[in-house]
Amino acid sequence: MKIAVLLSGGVDSSVALSLLKNEGHEITAYYLKIWLQDEFSFLGDCPWEEDLEYARGVCDQADVPLEIISLQNEYWDNVVTYTISEVKEGRTPNPDIFCNSLIKFGQFYFKIDDSYEKVASGHYAKVELVNGKYLLKRSPDPVKDQTYFLAYLNQKQLSRAYFPLGNYRKSEVRNFAEQFNLPNKNRKDSQGICFLGQVKFNGFIKQHLGFKKGDIIVSETGEKIGEHEGYYYFTIGQRSGLRLGGGPWYVVKKDTSKNIIYISKENKSQRSRNNFKVAKFNWITEERPQKQNLKVKIRHGQRFFNCALNFLDDKTAEVILDEPDQGIAPGQFAVFYDDKICLGGSVITE
Repeated sequence: MKIAVLLSGGVDSSVALSLLKNEGHEITAYYLKIWLQDEFSFLGDCPWEEDLEYARGVCDQADVPLEIISLQNEYWDNVVTYTISEVKEGRTPNPDIFCNSLIKFGQFYFKIDDSYEKVASGHYAKVELVNGKYLLKRSPDPVKDQTYFLAYLNQKQLSRAYFPLGNYRKSEVRNFAEQFNLPNKNRKDSQGICFLGQVKFNGFIKQHLGFKKGDIIVSETGEKIGEHEGYYYFTIGQRSGLRLGGGPWYVVKKDTSKNIIYISKENKSQRSRNNFKVAKFNWITEERPQKQNLKVKIRHGQRFFNCALNFLDDKTAEVILDEPDQGIAPGQFAVFYDDKICLGGSVITE
């Protein structure tokens, strides 16, 4: 096939490219320019320069052409503004989900011509065509599986998406990198939000929202025991970063209008909950599930909850977990599964 490969400079996408090249496909690699290097130039050297250097090295070794496409404006309009808006409203955003659905498998599709049969990436996930529908399925690596971040893709996008790493575990991919002797075979995996690189999320928030002094109040007593620099630096369930004695303390509530952070000591009966409401659904097969009892992830990772999904109307539903969780926050994504099939996602509203 003629395949466009999204190449980040990391090990996963580089192994994906190498596997496809060895299978005999006609490959062109694309490096997407989405970083905000101008905005964060005060930090010095940007990590994208190293990414691009590794990407060029991988392509040179594989004798694959590399093209650089700028999607900075599209990324700002679709992902960065969403992130800033959600944080300002006191919610917990997940920009990587929209990076995949709106940029990598969205705007990028419009930047290349129709001669490319597939767009491949280094995601740990699988696509299967069953009874005329494209299904998104989990990879065998429970830690690295990335279907959570792909839950807002649609049928048209999945029909063209290709994930060469879908049947492998991370350890196997590392072994491939050694076998292929890739220039980045010993490179560590990247962490954090894709458009920030090594920029800390709080640094990004500081750049856009600055500081706003407010009170830290004990939820049970109403006692003020400290001050913070802005409610938007905190998430529900957060423990680290409070810098308070007598803990451990956890963030249990945010009053965005009064700029107050409410905290509580470790008392799971008060902090944990097992039900929440969701909206803004994306069902991958374009049909909402008929089963009521499903599995759900409320953050990336290997932990699933068994849940009941009860639709209240066409746009909202209640999710009841089989056990409580202490970190449920508005703005987070709840992604639903039927065994190994990722059905789609929703946004936690309350």
